[in-house]
Amino acid sequence: MEKLVIIPTYNEKDNITAIIEAVFVLDQGYHILVIDDGSPDGTAAIVKSLIAVYPGKLFIEERSGKLGLGTAYIHGFKWSLDRGYQFIFEMDADFSHNPADLERLYNACKYEQADVAVGSRYVPGGKTENWPLDRKLYSKGGALYTKLITWMPVNDPTAGFVCYRSTVLETINLDEITFVGYAFQIEMKFAAWKLGFRIKEVPITFIDRKIGVSKMSKGIIKEGVIGVLRIQWDSMFKNYRKRLNKNSFDTTSAERKAS
Repeated sequence: MEKLVIIPTYNEKDNITAIIEAVFVLDQGYHILVIDDGSPDGTAAIVKSLIAVYPGKLFIEERSGKLGLGTAYIHGFKWSLDRGYQFIFEMDADFSHNPADLERLYNACKYEQADVAVGSRYVPGGKTENWPLDRKLYSKGGALYTKLITWMPVNDPTAGFVCYRSTVLETINLDEITFVGYAFQIEMKFAAWKLGFRIKEVPITFIDRKIGVSKMSKGIIKEGVIGVLRIQWDSMFKNYRKRLNKNSFDTTSAERKAS
């Protein structure tokens, strides 16, 4: 009950079996929670058929509709904390994130004093593969824009391949995290940073999905642009740290915990 990988899904029937098997073949004690948003293609049925193959290690939470990436992860975070997991991972279902890199994120948190380990495309050793030029420009430009506005020392703030120590998720008031797309990933990292937790970027190779349809949309990009401004505005004028701290304690105690 130490390591849980949360995989949100919507219409991932072509990828879900392979990604689950790729995590379990690592044989490193990972459990998987799939959160399916009512996929009409039968993704949930496939996962449920695999639960008998991986009893006690594979779980599914089904939701009634496409409610957004951010709310899926919040649901998964609360589920994992209720069951006592110590290291909680975010990972895509489409092999954009290499399951073999899970151990590198885990080691950064377990042995290298990180509270949040980010699989990063934009640190030395990190890169992307098979991306069209416009996707590269959106992603890299968004990362630079976020860093400029928020001053957060993270080179890949929209990264969705992440390991959190449970203490981070226990401290953040998850009900105050409001964004659902790119801005969700930014807001989670920003909240952890503002509460004094250590973020370490681990270089990865991000490979564009080969099967299925990308969930990227103009609405998600727009949310990211506007969301960054709102996050920084709130942090400057709305007692952000106190509101985001679930326990409402002096944030210096979190800083001492992280040091």
